[in-house]
Amino acid sequence: MRTISIFSTIHSKYNNLTNTEKKVADYVLENAKSVVYMSITDLADICDVGESSIFRFCKSLSYKGYQEFKIALAHTITVENEIPQLTDHILMDDTIEQVSSKVLSTNISALNETYNLLDLQLMDKAIDYLIRAERIIFYGVGSSLITALEAKIKFMRITNKTECSMDSHLQMMSAALMTKRDVAVIISYSGSTKDSIAIARKAKERGATVISITRFVKSPLTSYSDLTLLCGANEGPLQGGSLSAKISQLYLLDVLYVEYFKRTKEESITNKESTATAVTEKLL
Repeated sequence: MRTISIFSTIHSKYNNLTNTEKKVADYVLENAKSVVYMSITDLADICDVGESSIFRFCKSLSYKGYQEFKIALAHTITVENEIPQLTDHILMDDTIEQVSSKVLSTNISALNETYNLLDLQLMDKAIDYLIRAERIIFYGVGSSLITALEAKIKFMRITNKTECSMDSHLQMMSAALMTKRDVAVIISYSGSTKDSIAIARKAKERGATVISITRFVKSPLTSYSDLTLLCGANEGPLQGGSLSAKISQLYLLDVLYVEYFKRTKEESITNKESTATAVTEKLL
């Protein structure tokens, strides 16, 4: 991991940057703490440049891509004691009582923001897509894969048309076999994960409906999505896999599940009773 301040790197290479890259550099230097929580599309839009320009800017600073750049930026801010690596609020010298209170507040805040971001018309449309679908395939990578698997397990209690593959290669293969009668639900906090973007692109090519559950309105993932549901948790690059982000995603999936159940009441009740009965012999 780099020990040199990213701000020093930007200043040292500033004169060698293109005019477009200098626009990005100026914004990063002035708004570093905000950039940590931005998608590549957000930063491109606010700087009035293309995503490719952001990528070239990162390469000019010797980073492999935008995510590595954001990690370096977060490390620099951490060293300067502006934000810690856990959350924006928890400090290293907090007591257990303070930690438990702040974690609770963070999760409640994430849920409240997700609720406030809910677009009821989009949610209604998403549920219609799910009900009409021949297959519902949940996708995710890393910690988002666990969320996708949770969604699959929850929905399979009331319908037999859900799928979720644990391997990224198998996910890509299933996307390649989707049809216009299928729905892909892709979960990705950043919306910038290469595998998730590739799956969305392939599903779109096959004519399937793509629903994304993500943090940002604009990202490489949402450009291939028919419908986007937003979760409200802020997660920096050093806070990957935070439970507040996962709780926000699960909240959205729970709303989808409950409304799906309501609209398919007779079938869902029958299937719920069947699946519950099937596992009773496993219980003491």
